[in-house]
Amino acid sequence: MAVAGQQRGMFATKPVDALVADTEGGLKRAVGLLDLTALGIGAIIGTGIFVILGEAIGDAGPAIVISFALAGITCAFSALSYAELASAIPVSGSAYTYGYATMGELAAWIIGWDLILEYAVAVAAVAVGWGQYFNDLIDDLFGISLPDALANPPGESGGAFNVPAVFVVLAVTALLIIGVRETARTNTIMVFIKVAIVLIFIVLAFTGFESGNLSPFNPEGFDGVVTAGSLVFFAYIGFDAISTSSEEVKRPGRDLPIAIIGSLLVCTLLYILVSLTASAAVPYEDIAGQEAPLAEVLRTLGFDWGATLISFGAIVAITSVVLTVLYGQTRIMFAMCRDGLMPRGFAKLDPRRQTPVRITAVFGILIACVAAFVPLSEIAQLTNIGTLFAFVIVNIGVIVLRRTRPDLERGFRVPFVPVFPIIGAGLAIFLMTYLEGATWWRFAIWMALGLAIYLLYGRHHSRLQQGEVINPEAELPEGGR
Repeated sequence: MAVAGQQRGMFATKPVDALVADTEGGLKRAVGLLDLTALGIGAIIGTGIFVILGEAIGDAGPAIVISFALAGITCAFSALSYAELASAIPVSGSAYTYGYATMGELAAWIIGWDLILEYAVAVAAVAVGWGQYFNDLIDDLFGISLPDALANPPGESGGAFNVPAVFVVLAVTALLIIGVRETARTNTIMVFIKVAIVLIFIVLAFTGFESGNLSPFNPEGFDGVVTAGSLVFFAYIGFDAISTSSEEVKRPGRDLPIAIIGSLLVCTLLYILVSLTASAAVPYEDIAGQEAPLAEVLRTLGFDWGATLISFGAIVAITSVVLTVLYGQTRIMFAMCRDGLMPRGFAKLDPRRQTPVRITAVFGILIACVAAFVPLSEIAQLTNIGTLFAFVIVNIGVIVLRRTRPDLERGFRVPFVPVFPIIGAGLAIFLMTYLEGATWWRFAIWMALGLAIYLLYGRHHSRLQQGEVINPEAELPEGGR
């Protein structure tokens, strides 16, 4: 149906009312506040807390505590913007949808295409890490392990086909197909388990607290803290996955802001406590460079059973990350297909489960293949640049929507607009400048490919360009608003 005064062209925006109207009769609203907050914690706490500490503490020493706090503050500005847009536009798609409503179709396509890459690489990379922890755990418990060719990433230690990584991706894919309610409940259980294990670590590490290990507190000075902060920042990536579930939340206006900000606060507190107790329990030099720093701390303190428990916790934590990030990716693609920028038939929902089965199955199979065969060490940074780019779009989106739709009902409002969103966008751009040149080139190639697909397919099949978008406000008589 054509709409009077319909915007056309690559920079046309999709009305917020039309975005919301598209959700009628679509995905099932079955997610409550507890499950939604657990979704955020599940996406954040994963390989970051179990691995990143060992990589970053050599730069900051015990001041790694400050590095985690700085990274959390950096994310907080973008989290505020996500919270406002998610409460105002409770529609699947996250930054893609927000870009469509504020900056136009081309910007929406670019960020959507970017998020597809970001989430796919993140899931594949995390799945590979899951396989390594799984192999270590069965070796500790049963004295057996898979052959290197079947257990290690391709190109590393004789790896050829990563069986555990394929298994976890396909298992999570099957769960997502079953239904969002079952997915959310399973994730909530895993989140409680891994948070409990992190708390057990904090308690055990605290028993070995030695104030002398905290001196010198900041051996590398300010530069060391900032360098470590740029690394541990990526331990926070994931809270944006909450906004991809907007269309399936029972009370999005209230619950989305609470879950986004709440999950970030919980994880920041846990990260600070873990880094403080770990660096106080053993000299930071003994942790630096360790692939499993938390387990190493407990072994040093004589808690061998605790080290095994940490390995189990890492498996649970990484599984929930695979679950939440793959979930987020399927919802972004669902929104793009529904808008016609990708084949619409791809977004067909299962009539009984009300889940996008086709999208979920295809992405699950493709990502399993990537995790099985592709060395990920050189492309993992694409996750970082994709996330930061999304942060920029979302922060700008808040400023634009405040000007274009000041009347729009918002369950949460970012304070001090435009100052806070500008700070959030600026911090994201600043961190992007620290990424390697090769990452920028790979990102540019992916974006060029996406632009070609949009020009050849997306703009010709877009519901917005074809005049099919129904804008409820456009049909009101004059004076009826």
